[in-house]
Amino acid sequence: MTKRKFYKTIFRIEVLCEDERGFDDLDEICYAVTEGDCSGMLTTETKEVLNGKEMAKELKKQGSDPSFFMLTNKGEDIK
Repeated sequence: MTKRKFYKTIFRIEVLCEDERGFDDLDEICYAVTEGDCSGMLTTETKEVLNGKEMAKELKKQGSDPSFFMLTNKGEDIK
């Protein structure tokens, strides 16, 4: 496994609005609180240090590929 370290940060965003709504992606949230009719605030942030194997797993959970960070599926460096 690679000796590199990777970082996972989880943000919690609080959105206040006059109607019940959902958001499909980060761009919609950003627009709603910066240009639209919602108020928003980042409320918490947590950070984790991941090894290569853990990062490969997290990338797959997001629908991305470990090769994004030059990793194999097992968390090893692509040579």
